[in-house]
Amino acid sequence: MKLIGYRTLKTGIGASLAIIIAKQIGLQYAVSAGIIAILSVQSTKKQSVKIAIKRVISCIVALILACVLFKILGFNEVAFGIFLIIFIPLTVKLNVEEGIVVSSVLVSHLLSEKSVNIVWILNELGLMVVGVSIALVLNLYMTSIEEQIKEDQIYIEDTMKRVLIKMSEEMKNQKSLIEKDDLINKLDRKLIKGKKRAYTNFNNYFEDSKYYVEYMEMRIQQFDTIKRMQEHFKYFFITYDQTIMIANFTEKVAKHLYEKNTAEKLIEDLYMLKETFRKMPLPVTREEFENRALLFQFLNDMEQFLKIKKKFRQNYYIE
Repeated sequence: MKLIGYRTLKTGIGASLAIIIAKQIGLQYAVSAGIIAILSVQSTKKQSVKIAIKRVISCIVALILACVLFKILGFNEVAFGIFLIIFIPLTVKLNVEEGIVVSSVLVSHLLSEKSVNIVWILNELGLMVVGVSIALVLNLYMTSIEEQIKEDQIYIEDTMKRVLIKMSEEMKNQKSLIEKDDLINKLDRKLIKGKKRAYTNFNNYFEDSKYYVEYMEMRIQQFDTIKRMQEHFKYFFITYDQTIMIANFTEKVAKHLYEKNTAEKLIEDLYMLKETFRKMPLPVTREEFENRALLFQFLNDMEQFLKIKKKFRQNYYIE
């Protein structure tokens, strides 16, 4: 079990560096720069930049407001309380509330020194700049999780394939398979984890590439369709020629369930299958009619399953 994570290591190094640099350039309350660095180390690059900008803006607003209030009301607890009453809702209004805590700490330095001299204003700005800058530099490098995402893709595709094959077997044998339900539960958990990783990966790069995010979204949509398809099995109770045909087609889809497949040929085959059904004799009994209707609904869901993949594939041409 890993006791020290990469982000924890960066936080420790960042805090130390911020304090050392703040001291070296002559800033007072240098420890505050370390605290700001700790709070500014984020899990993704985009999040780090966003937080840094908001904290700097918040700091500027806080220092301006503090100067005005301390000049009017003096350097006392009441003035600091009024500062917070005004400052907190103001930051929320400006959407920079991430800087409330650190900016309030910096303003408390002015209160302690009983001064709003330009030297102290620059000191507090310096602490903020040093803290967020160190955090940004450390966040420029993020460990790549792309290989983990690719492993998630392999697992998701393999599990979907197994689920569809189990569905095919159920249609042929009219027997519910417990293993299939277990696979669906595992697939659900993996999709949630894969989507989270895909968004983390996306937020670590500034170029607008959402391939893995949209891939996971596509598989989640397909998974929702699979769950609808699974519901039909509660009502299948007789095996017909059409059932075997759909079972064989479901197995064919499973065998072509890989990332680069366009699904276009499978959709064409599905349309041909539907046309074959239309030419077959109509159901005679109510029981046959109900089963035929369920089979068509299953086939409609399968069509949706394939169209989701086709749409994704059109957006991302993969060699």
